[in-house]
Amino acid sequence: MEITVKLPDDLAEHKNPGREALVVEGYRSGALSHYQASQLLGLSRFAFDGFLKERSIYEHAYSVDDLKQDEETFRKLESKDPARR
Repeated sequence: MEITVKLPDDLAEHKNPGREALVVEGYRSGALSHYQASQLLGLSRFAFDGFLKERSIYEHAYSVDDLKQDEETFRKLESKDPARR
């Protein structure tokens, strides 16, 4: 199912609690990625993280497990780079 909401540009440029709630719910449900949600609100990825934190939304926050996985990926990539040997 696809739902399209068209907003006038002047309305879309201003804070809109209804729009914010829709984006947050889309993000929480997994229907929107972090990038998509941030773009819909006109925020950078870091500003969107702050937006979520201000609202105590932590479900998809970067976790210690995420860090460990990223560290493992980094080490694998680093070991494949001949300039780093």
